[in-house]
Amino acid sequence: MLTFKIFFTRQGHFLVLLIGLLIANLAQAAGLLTPSDGSLPPLNLKSQQVTVVIEDGYAVTTVDQVFHNPHSRDLEAIYSFPVPEHGAVGEFTMWIDGKPVTGEVLEKQEARRIYEDEKKAGRDAGLTEKDSYKTFDISVAPVRAGAETRTRLVYYQTATVDTGIGRYVYPLEEGGVDEQKLAFWTANPKVSGSFSFDVHLKSGYPVDAVRLPNQGQAQVTQVGPGEWKVHLGSQKAGGPVAEGSKAPAASFNPQQPAESAITLDKDIVVYWRHQDGLPGSVDLVTYKPDAGKRGTFMLTVTPGDDLKPITEGSDWIFVLDISGSMQGKYATLADGVQRALGKLRANDRFRIILFNERSRELTQGYVAATPEAVQQYSAELARIQPNNGTNLYAGLELGLDALEADRTSAIVLVTDGVANVGETAQRKFIELIKRKDTRLFTFIMGNSANRPLLETMTRASGGFAVSISSSDDIVGQLLTAVSKVGHTALHGVEVKINGVKTADIVPKEIGSLYRGQQLVLLGHYWGDGPAKVELSGRISGEAKTYRSQFDFPAKTQAHPELERLWAYGAIRDLQEEMEDFGEKADLKRAATDLALEYGLVTEYTSMIVLREEQFAAHNIQRSNQARVAVEQAAQQQRSASAPVSRRVDSQQPMYSSSRASHSGSGAIDGWTVLLLIGLLLAARRQRPAA
Repeated sequence: MLTFKIFFTRQGHFLVLLIGLLIANLAQAAGLLTPSDGSLPPLNLKSQQVTVVIEDGYAVTTVDQVFHNPHSRDLEAIYSFPVPEHGAVGEFTMWIDGKPVTGEVLEKQEARRIYEDEKKAGRDAGLTEKDSYKTFDISVAPVRAGAETRTRLVYYQTATVDTGIGRYVYPLEEGGVDEQKLAFWTANPKVSGSFSFDVHLKSGYPVDAVRLPNQGQAQVTQVGPGEWKVHLGSQKAGGPVAEGSKAPAASFNPQQPAESAITLDKDIVVYWRHQDGLPGSVDLVTYKPDAGKRGTFMLTVTPGDDLKPITEGSDWIFVLDISGSMQGKYATLADGVQRALGKLRANDRFRIILFNERSRELTQGYVAATPEAVQQYSAELARIQPNNGTNLYAGLELGLDALEADRTSAIVLVTDGVANVGETAQRKFIELIKRKDTRLFTFIMGNSANRPLLETMTRASGGFAVSISSSDDIVGQLLTAVSKVGHTALHGVEVKINGVKTADIVPKEIGSLYRGQQLVLLGHYWGDGPAKVELSGRISGEAKTYRSQFDFPAKTQAHPELERLWAYGAIRDLQEEMEDFGEKADLKRAATDLALEYGLVTEYTSMIVLREEQFAAHNIQRSNQARVAVEQAAQQQRSASAPVSRRVDSQQPMYSSSRASHSGSGAIDGWTVLLLIGLLLAARRQRPAA
């Protein structure tokens, strides 16, 4: 897991290069956990079936799996997998006596206590917990000797489109950031039986291609202009295309040999590309089963492409992580930086700062980017051996101190996101960022990164964050970032809704919108009828306002999942406040109450499955079971319908221009593209006027 951050100074322009290929192979993976000391025999993950439905701005992922105990005694199964980006677990079901039993959410300590009591008594029980930002951990007991236990997990995520490209990641690679956990457990990522991964994409806008990088056996089928299906399985893909479907010729997926076994150690990434020339738009999805009560809405704004390109040169400051956690990754890091240095222009300068448990400068001041200097410092970088802890704060501080106020400057910070030495408090990082007039652009590489810290720093600086998987099309991801930093941005974004009562909108602070980015807001509304919506901000200090008017419906029942998505967003806002200012009892209570009401697994709550009579014995209400039943009924009804456009501003468009998009795609050598684009684009730091 690597994290890439880019800082821009007040005058700053930045030339993007080579970040994307600083990727290392990750040894850890999702899988069944067994104590490393061999005190317990391993179980088998017999099968895993993953079903993903992406529709109306969000994704529903269902993971159905079977654990098998080949031994002569009952055992506990513990399955761990990386937390999906902004994924909210809302269902955990376990089959008991051949029947599915849906879990209920309790406070974390209470859920663990009840699970241990039930396990000790020999009764069937299951538990899903969240280990901070790192993993979801599923415990099931007992898996009977010689028998199997089936479970189902469902989680929800918003599904945005960036510069015309949608992206979904099924995370499997473990980040390797929890040293104590890695020392205690051994993960078995093998699926002994069958594995399948199916995606049903239903878009209200035309989709002209779907792609799964490095999955040559994936079967991609177009059903209609905005409807596609993807299948990937442990058996060889192929066979007849479903009747009524179009041939998969429009997919742009490379063909590779099939693998003989399924190992859950590589993320599965799915891209979809919208047709070029689509208009900027506003989409509205709502859930309001009772016309006289409160409803929930998701408002998605896809801006028109009216942000102008900007160019200029810059000084370079490389801040490189050489801590022990970078072993196995550093050679790739050093090679990438060496190639980057070799592409700097003759009038560019650079500095190199290194950090592990302390920070130091390799270059001792700015160095002209001559061939001789590049060769010298490339050789010095290659000789370094990563070791010791990670003082991220010290490295970042020294990098920021190197900035010269009257120079066009850029900082590139390359790290695996682990801050375990020195200052680690999030608020201190925020204060550090705000000492300089900078923008931070963060590339979060790999799973189990400290995404809350990295995203909060990014937002505080007015920059943007991009998550990267080692299974991604790295060149494409970098090109998307290049298109952002090479254009002006809309800063200080605010949204006002009048005519219909709204409240509880999340996120509370929007910040900035960069080229191609969508804005997604969730909130509550009362009543119905026409609403005037106004989006405002500043571009290069100039005020800009975009307006539209459309109706909020009186009653809708198709999207009950919006309630969980809203609650997840509200909990995120509360957690960010606690990370910034310390954990306060009232904020923690508010986050816990939201998770309990809406049935979400969080740092404070877990989901437990018991035998039906034991729910009653522990006086646990079956509220999540009722919520899941409503969601399943809505999902079943939606599955039978064709894709529906949720655009609401057609009569009064918010934008007069088409949305930003990529034009074309193809197989291009990554190094060639990055070496070329590294010196093509620059980004001027535009601080919003007060």
